[in-house]
Amino acid sequence: MTTILVTGGTGTLGRLVTERLRGEGHEVRVLSRHAEPYAVDLRAGGPALDRAVEGVDVIVHCASSTRGGDEEAARHLIDAARRAGVAHLVYISIVGVDRVPFGYYKAKLAVERLVTESGLGWTVLRTTQFHDLVRTVVAASARLPVMVLPSGVADQPIEVAEVADRLAELAGGPPAGRVADMGGPEVRGLADLAREYLRAAGKRRAVVSVPLFGRTYRAFRDGGHLAPEQAVGKGTFGEFLERRSS
Repeated sequence: MTTILVTGGTGTLGRLVTERLRGEGHEVRVLSRHAEPYAVDLRAGGPALDRAVEGVDVIVHCASSTRGGDEEAARHLIDAARRAGVAHLVYISIVGVDRVPFGYYKAKLAVERLVTESGLGWTVLRTTQFHDLVRTVVAASARLPVMVLPSGVADQPIEVAEVADRLAELAGGPPAGRVADMGGPEVRGLADLAREYLRAAGKRRAVVSVPLFGRTYRAFRDGGHLAPEQAVGKGTFGEFLERRSS
């Protein structure tokens, strides 16, 4: 039996990873800011983090924040992992972090570099956006009478449970370096995804696509965040919406 620490273990992805690992018989520790007995703010580090990591064989690093601090958190986690002699660090990243100059993506890429240069055994998996995030984006737009979306932008949403399955598989194996990306089964325009959301939600809104400006928009428009050659996901956005509405 392997002892595995899942950071962000109460989040959308981390919770599912934890369930799968425990189902496979591993001893799993859940680390998050408010989950006892391993309540740790990774941005602060300290003795509580060392206690959480002590005796751990594998770390699955799912914790992340769009509000910043991911690099600092990763440094503290890696330092603690080195002190504890952790054999394997698994990190979940995003397709396109090296192609799209979006602030959050830049932070994820910086963490990737910290992981690969850590001296630990490591595995990095990049995936496209989760269904939950795409739904959140279009639902926010639907609060107004007219949904205004960036023109020419597509997305390739993937089922979070499938990503959890893959992370659990990787955590149970040896360090594998940068593994193949995971993309959702369909590449679809953002306006098309928004209209499917409206149908599922029983809402009527006009959908208007407008061009934006800047390097980040151009990178998204050019598909830097997509992985059509790695469309390995099975669950579609429509199926996800059906489950949410049932």
